[in-house]
Amino acid sequence: MEDRDRGRRMPPARPPAGAVRTGGARAVGAEARAAGAEARAAGAEARAADGPEPARGAEVIRSLERGLSVIRVFDAGHPRLTLSEIASRSGMTRAGVRRAMNTLVDLGYAAQTGREFSLRPRLLDLGFEQLADLTLADVITPHLQALSARVGESASASVLDAGQIVYIARVATRSIMRVRIRTGTRFPAESTSMGRVLLASRSEDWIDGFIASVRVERRSSYTTTDTAQLRAILAKVRRQGYALVDQELEEGLRSLAVPVHDRDGNVVAAINVATAVVPGTPGDLVERVLPELRRTAAAIDADLRPLGHLEV
Repeated sequence: MEDRDRGRRMPPARPPAGAVRTGGARAVGAEARAAGAEARAAGAEARAADGPEPARGAEVIRSLERGLSVIRVFDAGHPRLTLSEIASRSGMTRAGVRRAMNTLVDLGYAAQTGREFSLRPRLLDLGFEQLADLTLADVITPHLQALSARVGESASASVLDAGQIVYIARVATRSIMRVRIRTGTRFPAESTSMGRVLLASRSEDWIDGFIASVRVERRSSYTTTDTAQLRAILAKVRRQGYALVDQELEEGLRSLAVPVHDRDGNVVAAINVATAVVPGTPGDLVERVLPELRRTAAAIDADLRPLGHLEV
């Protein structure tokens, strides 16, 4: 019996369940696991991109935000970038960058040469005509609306013209002046907060010429008419970066202003918040409103930076 059993051909033994396979099977398994991990990572990123971020509001489309972020990493010094370089500069994952760039290439907004990507002129079609018609007032007005809503006061913007300020934008919450202010309204620069910010931004020689020629109109009992004192006030405004005017333009009116800059750092406009004198002190206004004014000016500066020179 044993001799007959030894002559039989026995089937190969199967490995026990859970045993580790070797050779080509191991390589296939590793590749599958890697692919699965990448798929899970891609799925997690897609869910994070498409899901709302409560701190920033449910209406934010994160996938669009990330797509735009890859466009912003290209500049004059970096016209061509690899996926790894785009990921490093944008803070996105390489998988997310690959999907975003492939989408831009597919839509004709980017090109790929070997491992490098570059943007195509077709990107200029995205709102270029509307941007070309923008004025300084167009850029500033939405920011003034947000500022006025936050502080509950009237907010305005002006530019300097022939020693006067000219209003280019205004958001009024209530009437606090006897004179109705609208776009184009003019006031003497030396007696207004926006005017002093704009005057203080000029060169010393320009200010010397202005001080020598100006005839200060006494608009209230608080108006500074002494030119030496006015020069000192402008020097202080330049140092501190804002101007506070308390009832010098009109009794009962208090205002606070900060400058707005173009992409070269030049002061091109001023924005202010104006309020009634009662209640509160000048210091209260500075404490409550100056941080919001500076926040608004910084946002306007950021919007102006890529636009270059704008008409008023």
